[in-house]
Amino acid sequence: MADRRKQHVETMLVWLSPGYFLLVLLLLLSCTAATAEAATGDGAFSAGQSAHSVAGAATVARNIRYLLYDVNPPEGFNLRRDVFIRMASLTKTLLREGGGWVLVLPPWGRLYHWQSPDIHQVRILWAEFFSVPSLDANVPVIEYEQFLAESGGPFVEQVYVLQSYAEGWTDGKWEEKVDERPCIERLMYSKDKQGYYRGWFWGYEETRGLNVTCLSVQGHASILAPVLLKNTTARSVMLDRAETVLHDHYAGKDYWDTRRSMVFAKHLRVVGDEFRARYLNSTDEKDQTVHGEDWTQMRVKPGTATGGPYLGVHLRRKDFIWGHREDVPSLKGAVKKMRSIMKKYRLDRVFVATDADEEELEELKRMLPEMVRFEPTWEELELFKDGGVAIIDQWICAHARYFIGTSVSTFSFRIHEEREILGFDPKTTYNRFCGDSETNCEQPTHWKIIY
Repeated sequence: MADRRKQHVETMLVWLSPGYFLLVLLLLLSCTAATAEAATGDGAFSAGQSAHSVAGAATVARNIRYLLYDVNPPEGFNLRRDVFIRMASLTKTLLREGGGWVLVLPPWGRLYHWQSPDIHQVRILWAEFFSVPSLDANVPVIEYEQFLAESGGPFVEQVYVLQSYAEGWTDGKWEEKVDERPCIERLMYSKDKQGYYRGWFWGYEETRGLNVTCLSVQGHASILAPVLLKNTTARSVMLDRAETVLHDHYAGKDYWDTRRSMVFAKHLRVVGDEFRARYLNSTDEKDQTVHGEDWTQMRVKPGTATGGPYLGVHLRRKDFIWGHREDVPSLKGAVKKMRSIMKKYRLDRVFVATDADEEELEELKRMLPEMVRFEPTWEELELFKDGGVAIIDQWICAHARYFIGTSVSTFSFRIHEEREILGFDPKTTYNRFCGDSETNCEQPTHWKIIY
């Protein structure tokens, strides 16, 4: 019996990710120490202690608490990446103050910009897009599938729906605070016949919430730590509308540690690298953009990367045309700017990442024959999905000699960060298109990487 228990625990530890392995190991050692203290001089256990010792290894998972989260449905892929950084910071605070917490990665799916027909794009795990071991080297994380496997079933014990304060800032004064309040908007959860709460839950229809509460919150992510540590004993806690809280330390070391850990999945990087080599005469060796697999050991001096001999462009269209009319150029204005940069840097190729429709793409090709795009086959699209194709676009843009993006676009922001990590000169990175009639065309802020 003891041998079987030992074998079960050892098997469990083998497949856990490094950070999560360390967390479980510490809890195991804690259980072992407590058991040793209870042992008699000859190594035997009394009847009352026997049950505790037998259950010691089996209860390790019960000592781990799970933090889950979700984001407002309309929010896009790159804003959700930003929210992950906030939740990672909260998890670190919980680990410092309250023991064994692990962050559960919310599956991807049903995003507004993912509009490719006939492609199954729900319940997508993070490993499809990112290196989970790299994430785990920064903060303990697990995929939602692993949470289901080890938590005892598809149940989330406590769901907190985050919201602003109905009364806004009191007396015009902003202060950090959090309170349990009545829900302002109609709950996106409903009770079933068994009294469980049903909701979106990332497309996992079998998942249920045991309790749902609304929290009005105003402040940084870690303001929620006391609530999670003192106001609930639930082992699994979900924060819905997690974008409500702010970064603990935006652009500080903690921010950049988490951002650097968000390494793209290797298969997507390989596809992007092959495209660069084939169509843009670009390789890491020639461009001085060699990317180490271990982000914790990667520290590059700004300005050392030269990039491939092409211009990288993110040209946002669709909803930005009417949503940001003043600072989004016409196609003619965008092409004029691109040609100016190509002439200045002596580049004869331009890689364009854009959500323009077919009509605009045809016009763009006519005005800019030098344009190159990553256009996946249907089989590639089915394999990489819209999110993977977006990452390949970002990866190629991140390696260009010069990059210019779209104003206030999180897609462009993420490319800025990727280029900062790779060691590009800020002057070739933090640039954006200006509207045709924009008089004060302020360029993006340079957020210097902190190691």
